[in-house]
Amino acid sequence: MSQQEDDLRALAKIMDFLRAVSIVLVVANRYWFTRVETVESGWFYNTVYKICANFNRTCGLFSTTFNSKLFALMLLALSCFGTKGVKNEKITWRHIIIAVVAGLVLFLLNWWMPGCSMGYVYIATTISGYVCLLMGGIWISRRLKNNMMDDRFNDENESFMQETRRLETSIR
Repeated sequence: MSQQEDDLRALAKIMDFLRAVSIVLVVANRYWFTRVETVESGWFYNTVYKICANFNRTCGLFSTTFNSKLFALMLLALSCFGTKGVKNEKITWRHIIIAVVAGLVLFLLNWWMPGCSMGYVYIATTISGYVCLLMGGIWISRRLKNNMMDDRFNDENESFMQETRRLETSIR
């Protein structure tokens, strides 16, 4: 195994970790602002509340819905741009812009819902927006990385095109 393969595996693990922390922040945001309990376990929610309250007290992570969402969005963006996707010619910039704009609207512009007793709608729009942003981020990284590799003479990979004409040589 080469050093480059090890580095790529380590980078993939770091990107997966960033994405996981981003998802944990979205779930914590859902719990902190809606208080919708999904499991019948009092000790679990007491522990989660203590952890979230400590984060809120020390850095104000849950003082508004935007703080934790923006931090989750930043971690999601880092994880998307660090991954290398499979080339897909069907993805256009129009699809990317639609996914990102829809994701931003659903993810960030639902701040008023928890105060209006719309907890389940808040959860649905937050998750839908996060998924749209995840798709858009992965598509952006695919488009940017694939456009950089579209060079005819493969200068990026330090090789050259093969000869296409048939050459006749004399054998001595």
